[in-house]
Amino acid sequence: MTGWRLTVREFLKNRLAVAGVGILVFFILFAFLGPLVYHTNQEATNLLNTDAAPGNGGGPLGSDSNGFDVLGRLMLGGRTSLEIGFLAAILATVIGTLWGAVAGLLGGLIDAVMMRVVDVLLSIPFLLVVLIVAHRYGSNTWNLSIILGIFSWLVPARLIRGEVLTLRVRDFVSAARVMGGSRSRLIFRHLIPNAMGTVIVNITFQIADAILALAALGFLNFGVHYPSTDWGSQISDAQDALSNGYWWEVFPVGVCLVLVVMAFNLIGDGLRDAVDVRLRKR
Repeated sequence: MTGWRLTVREFLKNRLAVAGVGILVFFILFAFLGPLVYHTNQEATNLLNTDAAPGNGGGPLGSDSNGFDVLGRLMLGGRTSLEIGFLAAILATVIGTLWGAVAGLLGGLIDAVMMRVVDVLLSIPFLLVVLIVAHRYGSNTWNLSIILGIFSWLVPARLIRGEVLTLRVRDFVSAARVMGGSRSRLIFRHLIPNAMGTVIVNITFQIADAILALAALGFLNFGVHYPSTDWGSQISDAQDALSNGYWWEVFPVGVCLVLVVMAFNLIGDGLRDAVDVRLRKR
């Protein structure tokens, strides 16, 4: 418990990381609780109120080319983006952690084969594969979460393998082996818990990567389908908005996307500095 308290104390000393937490909390409240306060119709188009400027019959942030209130659309898109980001990151982290822990513990030929599989998959263009699979199996929250998660576990696997390679020669692991501990016990009771710092730090970056990947899919019209939306799909729908002077259809969603990704990266950097003793300020 003392170690975790020290980690939290070190994290709170990082002002940028605390600012990242504040930004993330704001967007979580904005996306999930905002629609309960600010009610808009995000299912039926209103073609009589298309491209309305902010405060000119189009709500605080105006309306888009389909007549949807942009502020309400941002809330809906933010909820979808955050949901998919979290689900995909959790799935990728679980798969990558198990794969890396098994490879690192077993070593030898098994480790070599498992990591060559990772190397081969890393050489395949990530976005191209995701586009093909998304087109084949459809684009909804669950499908996109699973697709992004399945194709995002490679980096966590390499990170956890590296941690396990250093942990497996420690005295507590050797003692567990001598006492007859099985490989599964070594993995789940000793190796993964002691690599949890790396896991927690990695998951923040995985969420940011998943949100960016979803934005790319949405921009290419492979995001979630109507009536749902995501921030990438909103940018895609507003490709001609800037040329027509409708800045409110592009800038707000772009700012939201940048701030959320930046928040996760700030949190990840803060966690890395707090968890790794070598990076703590003396």
